[in-house]
This record gives sequence, structure tokens and C-alpha cells, in this order.
Amino acid sequence: MRPILFKLGATPIYSFGVAMSLAFLVAAIVMQRDFARKHQPPELAWAIVAYGLVGGLLGARVHQALYHWPAFFADPLGFITHRWGLVWYGGLLGGALATVWPIRRSRVPYASALDTAALGLAIGLAIGRLGCHLSGDGDWGTPTTLPWGVAYPHGTAAWPHPPGISVHPAALYEMVALAAIFVVLLNLRARVAPAGALFAIYLLLASATRFLVEIVRTNAAILLGMSEAQWTSIGLCAGSGLYLWRYLRLAEKTEMKQRSPYGLL
Repeated sequence: MRPILFKLGATPIYSFGVAMSLAFLVAAIVMQRDFARKHQPPELAWAIVAYGLVGGLLGARVHQALYHWPAFFADPLGFITHRWGLVWYGGLLGGALATVWPIRRSRVPYASALDTAALGLAIGLAIGRLGCHLSGDGDWGTPTTLPWGVAYPHGTAAWPHPPGISVHPAALYEMVALAAIFVVLLNLRARVAPAGALFAIYLLLASATRFLVEIVRTNAAILLGMSEAQWTSIGLCAGSGLYLWRYLRLAEKTEMKQRSPYGLL
């Protein structure tokens, strides 16, 4: 854990800010190359990142404000600009809404742009989670005696445990899973159709990951022993799973028609 990587004179350079900057840069480069592969405007990647950055941060903060009204009203500017408290689901929704206009302006099919965005989201969020771990921003898990347990006594969020207590490094768990999802998407991108299917696979895998990581997170349960993030994960898994099921059914019917000795039925 290292909230401050180094100092330029008296100015601290925060690990979370560096990780976020690197995340958006890598995501943009990955998306730019994928758009070029599909013979679509490569510059759209940078527009998506720019609009997604603003929309994602606002979406994450609005999501937080819905559950922390007193803190928001007490200091709106401080609440919005604070380094911790970013929520993945709020950021995903805000970023998706913010990128509608630049995608429509480019005339790239939205579903195809989402497939490319899935690559950037996976690798970008993986890098971002490393920033969460280094900064100790409160995304840690429950106490553990496992050898890879970590303590965050000097993080940007208040450490609630006494000396000698280690917790699950939940952010690192998610980072590893998202990096693996990125590799899976890279291997599937040229083989999955129709447009939108790759993004659905990303949503399914990323949501399942978040559901499992929440088991060792400290977020409060809201219903049936599950947190808000877990219920949201269930909804996204169901929606993306239904989309993929319909895609597989359609592909199966198309294959059966092609194999029929009478041609298309």
C-alpha cells in the first residue's frame, strides 16, 4: 500500500490518480487498435474515453450521493472531488450514457462500439483496482488469516481494525479477475457475433466477478444477506445471460437450416 507514490517538490503524486490516468490511457489505446481492426474510426476510442471519464465519475458520485445525502449536502464539492467512494455500477451507467452522443456522431453501430468498449473497460478497471489497493481507499475485504492478507493502516480511508489484523485484498482479487476477462475477450472478439455479444460476455463475467468478490467485502447486506452490488450483479448477469442465450439459439437454428438437405426452411 502506497497512497503517495512520490513528491514533485512539495506536491504529492497519488497512486490512485496515476493508476486512473494509466487505466484510461491503456483503455484508449486498446480500443483504438480494435476500432482500426474493424475498419472503424480509431479516433472514436479517445472520444469514448473522454466522455466516459466525465460521465463515469459523475455517475459514480451520483450513485454514492443517493446513499449518503447528509455527507453530500454538507460538502457537495468535497464529496464530488474526493478520491475515494467511486462505485463501479454507477460509473458504468454514467459512462455508457455519456458516450451515446460521440458514438452516434461517428455513425459506428452502438452495439459494435460496446464490444470494443468492453475490452477497454476490462483492462482499464483492472488497472484502476490496482490503484484502489495502493491507495487503501476502503475497497478492502473482511479480516482473514490467509498468508496474502493485507493491512491498510495508512490508506486514504480510515482503517477500522487494530494492529495485527489483516484483511482480504478484495481490490487485487478483482484486478486479477478483470485481467483474465480481458484475455478471454481478446481471444473471443474475432469469433463472436452478432455485435453486442462480446459486451454481453463482459457484463456476465464482470458482474459474476463482482458478486463473488462481494462475499469478502464489507458492504452491508440490504436483502436476503446480499449487498446492493450483489443484487445489481444478479440483474446484469440475468440480462446479459438472456441475450447470449438468444444469440446461441439463433446461431443453432441458422446452423440447422444450413445443414438441411432442403436448404433454408
